[in-house]
Amino acid sequence: MAHVHLPDGTFSIQWVIIWWILAIIILGLCLYWLKKIRKIDNKTITLAAMLTAASFAIFQVSIPLFGGVHINLTPLIGILAGPAIGSIIVLIVNILSAAIGHGGWGMIGANILVNMTEVTVSYAIYKSLLKLNLDTFSRAGIATIIGLLFGNIAMILIILISGIQGVHQDITTTFYGLSLIAAVNMGVAIIESFITGYVVSYIKRIRPDMLSEVNPDGAAAK
Repeated sequence: MAHVHLPDGTFSIQWVIIWWILAIIILGLCLYWLKKIRKIDNKTITLAAMLTAASFAIFQVSIPLFGGVHINLTPLIGILAGPAIGSIIVLIVNILSAAIGHGGWGMIGANILVNMTEVTVSYAIYKSLLKLNLDTFSRAGIATIIGLLFGNIAMILIILISGIQGVHQDITTTFYGLSLIAAVNMGVAIIESFITGYVVSYIKRIRPDMLSEVNPDGAAAK
């Protein structure tokens, strides 16, 4: 949901490099984990490809509110694929999006960090809610809203820390404007929470192995 929709040149080269370095470090750790700890099988690759295609396709659909907002399915990616594979997915989606002019190339590092925040928080919340007596739809919906909230917070922090070149306004004014954008995003996040909830619930019914959910008592999750 959250995305730094700014062209190249908006951030100084210093901050473009810093966000890229942080993103590369995290991606490197994810790749190391996937190689050494969790072996990737054909099923995982197929799932990752499906999620990448779905996320990229729906991300190109602009909802005409306040200049255009988007759904990008990062919470669904986190719930189904987990943070490590999810980080690779958001990398590919952001590169493909930049290639067709959706955001600057220099913004990819920052956007990867924003989207990885959404993926990781959504995954963590969804897994933590397994301990509660909630149905799959509710868990997925709650995880989506919280994950997207943290993604918007990450977006605001990145922009405030980086500063916008050529814009001469105090940090309070900038924060206020970004907060309005985040508020609109969170309104759309409610829609995405329903979409994610229905999708995860459907997958749970027909392909529960894709979620691999087990409650502490050993019974399959609802």
